[in-house]
Amino acid sequence: MNKILSPLRRAVEDYGMIESGDHIAVGVSGGKDSVTLLAALSCLQSFYPKKFRLTGIMLDLGIDGFDFSPVTEFSEKMGIDLIVKETNIYKVVFDIRKEENPCSLCALLRRGALNNAAVSIGANKIALGHHADDVIETFMMNLIHEGRIGCFSPVTYLSKKDVTVIRPLIYAREREIVSCVKRNSLPVALNPCPADGETQRQAMKMLLCNLEKDYIGVKKRIFGALQRSGIDGWKPTIRGRK
Repeated sequence: MNKILSPLRRAVEDYGMIESGDHIAVGVSGGKDSVTLLAALSCLQSFYPKKFRLTGIMLDLGIDGFDFSPVTEFSEKMGIDLIVKETNIYKVVFDIRKEENPCSLCALLRRGALNNAAVSIGANKIALGHHADDVIETFMMNLIHEGRIGCFSPVTYLSKKDVTVIRPLIYAREREIVSCVKRNSLPVALNPCPADGETQRQAMKMLLCNLEKDYIGVKKRIFGALQRSGIDGWKPTIRGRK
């Protein structure tokens, strides 16, 4: 867990993600990234000088057979409040709209449902589990598919909801998260989505993997270039870390 806590705390401090008195709602899908984020923030909460409240929010997308119990039992054991919100997102995306490319609409609906759930419990911040590899993949997807230079931001204020989205895992590599899950026996639910593994993001993972073989360190350089550019709020605001 220390290998996750170190980059997490650095990101929190570089971008001023947490302040005393914050109530942080963690979006928990049940996957490795969000469960690791929930566990890491709970550990951080025990010693971080700026005291904050933590609540996990899981969205029930309406997929038959999805088992929430491993995550709810883990949260109870850790002393973390966890709320499960029922939605009809799966029905809307796959049964009503019958989307051929469902990921975009599903992400939009999940984002809206999570934001509303966070507001309903009085949270002023929402923590999402995007890691360093997500950052690099998103940057490249925007460049290649949209001809746009940019990425989601480490910190985003949503004025319509009056909540701030933070991404504390942006300095953690995916392989470090996988290792953390295994070493700490964190409960991870298998993704039941029928579109899992067939996305543009998976194709980008493979492209970047091949690039890394030919140009060792290219992913690290892409991440560094994004920070140095300062676009989309990526220039660290606290220490000026590069």
